[in-house]
Amino acid sequence: MTPKTDYVYQSIARAVRDHDVGTMFGLMGDANLFMVDHFVRGCGGRFVPAAHEGSSVLMALAFAHVSGGVGVASVTHGPALTNCVTALTEGARGNIPMVLLAGDTPVMNPRHIQSIDQREVVKATGAGFEQMRAPETATYDVARAFYRARVERRPIILNMPVDFMWHEHPYQSHRFEVFETPAYVPEGDALNKAIGVIAAARRPLILAGGGACGAREQLIRLADRLEAPLATTLKAKGLFSGHPYNMDIFGTLSTPAAYDVIAKSDCILCFGSGLHDFTTEKGGLMKGKRVVQVDVEQRFIGRSLHPDVALVADSALTADNILYWLNEAEIPPSGFTGELTPETLTTHVPGQRDKAGPGFVNYVWAMEELDKALPDDRILVTDGGRFMTEVWCRISVTDPKSFMVTANFGSIGLGLAEAIGAGLAAPERPVVLFTGDGGFMMGGINEFNTAVRLRQNLIVIVCNDSAYGAEHIQFLDRKMDPGLTEFDWPSFAEIAKALGGHGIAVRSADELGAAIAAIEDRTRPLLIELRLDPNDVPRMRV
Repeated sequence: MTPKTDYVYQSIARAVRDHDVGTMFGLMGDANLFMVDHFVRGCGGRFVPAAHEGSSVLMALAFAHVSGGVGVASVTHGPALTNCVTALTEGARGNIPMVLLAGDTPVMNPRHIQSIDQREVVKATGAGFEQMRAPETATYDVARAFYRARVERRPIILNMPVDFMWHEHPYQSHRFEVFETPAYVPEGDALNKAIGVIAAARRPLILAGGGACGAREQLIRLADRLEAPLATTLKAKGLFSGHPYNMDIFGTLSTPAAYDVIAKSDCILCFGSGLHDFTTEKGGLMKGKRVVQVDVEQRFIGRSLHPDVALVADSALTADNILYWLNEAEIPPSGFTGELTPETLTTHVPGQRDKAGPGFVNYVWAMEELDKALPDDRILVTDGGRFMTEVWCRISVTDPKSFMVTANFGSIGLGLAEAIGAGLAAPERPVVLFTGDGGFMMGGINEFNTAVRLRQNLIVIVCNDSAYGAEHIQFLDRKMDPGLTEFDWPSFAEIAKALGGHGIAVRSADELGAAIAAIEDRTRPLLIELRLDPNDVPRMRV
């Protein structure tokens, strides 16, 4: 009996669904439209159409971050792929696993108007490239792309020539197991040296990065045993929420009290952190301190700052292992936390309600009021811009998965698309996006209506200083005219209404109350426009 055959476009859709993918983001075109259609109609999947190809990649990245799985998007060939370059770079630098099913022009027509070397385009982004080799290997190549995305923790582009799609071949399911057993800390000189450094410390401090987000309980046990305060990098914001000696973000975003604690410490135990310049203030915060670095990825050790001792191992297992040996050796606790005043560790310099010119609201004060008013179970997404560091400092989150930073590539305009993806990964939770006026004009307007169409529980706060703020401050610092950085934007609140959402402008402290009431009563995507004085927005803490 001849086995049933499928068209390749059907096999690709089935293979994606076989990897437990229920949601695909994208934009349809010549090379992927039949595959997308079969994913929805033949496989029961959901397709979320974006207004721009790059947005579909960003949505998939956020979906992966919040859900803990692999995000999936699909676009067609040529300009569709080049429209994804910034988003793919963001995902590669953020170490986020996703698969982009990218169509390619026909193999038999090298002079196609949209033909480019798609492998070379992808290489420039830092993402991985997987070529669909033949119609007969389609499902195997899909499985390879998913495997690589999980193992390499970056976007993988599966390149699919359009002239493969209507070939027929029996369907074969492939799925490759990812071997994720965490690595134990081996016995040896490195471990002995690490224990010695920690035992000798009088004021130790534990710092956790994005690579240690699964080790909260183990790191807290170790910190309590050592009587050491806890801090995180930006990527791990919220990891130690609720702990009395949580210092929140370590480095250029620290509070005055946290800076004082860092200065007094003599040993930093770093788990899952790359220790880049913002975390260490270009190494200055680590001077005179012993540094123990723990990371399961050897390539992250010593990349920015060379530690005194390093362990290539899983953060959770290593914390428990260190705790065991401290107990075995009867090492006394440091007593460092006894010197600290817990309530000051996460307290930033407050804003001033009435310190704002006519027609403006004080930015720092508004942040503090919004932190109290926004839903407690929020997912926080931030776009890029001068405004963002105050958001990172002053808007709290419950855990790292509830926080999306879109600044891995230093771009603006990526936030709204990621907010949509985050909301689809956790539809029961509200998503809050902070974006600047430039970022919203660049990448927000084209997707706000997508959020409206999807009926998302989304709150967008546009920090509108009518300027490209990061550039504005540089002109002012050099006593030059900043006029070329300033813009007479349209009303973003009115744009939100025109796009089907609700919008409210805040031009004074008194008007913030109406915006907070709108948060409580919202029934559709809400945009709050904070009108800010471009000469009075705090500079970035970098």
